[in-house]
Amino acid sequence: MSSTYKYRFRSPLGGLAADLTAEWGEPAVSDVHLQVDRSVRLTLPPGVNWRDAAWLSFGLAVHAPDLASRHPEGICVRVTSFDFPLAHFRSEVAALAMDGWLRQEFDLPDRELSVSFDATGDTYRFQWGVHKEPFSDDLVN
Repeated sequence: MSSTYKYRFRSPLGGLAADLTAEWGEPAVSDVHLQVDRSVRLTLPPGVNWRDAAWLSFGLAVHAPDLASRHPEGICVRVTSFDFPLAHFRSEVAALAMDGWLRQEFDLPDRELSVSFDATGDTYRFQWGVHKEPFSDDLVN
């Protein structure tokens, strides 16, 4: 059964928002998936942007050890929709939405993925807990 996580972060610029709807289960032979860990897989909705796919994968990878230990037979997270208003979105939000969905669905520990607003630079600062910044937003579109 699928569930939806609504990520919201308010700021003077309006904020960031994304809705992630997903479900999970054992991997199926018919799944076209990304392998995030030896036994943790991710399927994506049609038409997802490659940047969003990368950040969704990162959000799942942060929790992959916990998921693999709870599901040694393997687990597949199937994202059925990923929606966001263009005016209030950056691709990094995909990782935060995935993190929120996983913690909501599996009661996983907080891995300290977050965002803050930097008023001096009028920009957002993303924090990835113990992980170094995995991608640069200066990549090719």
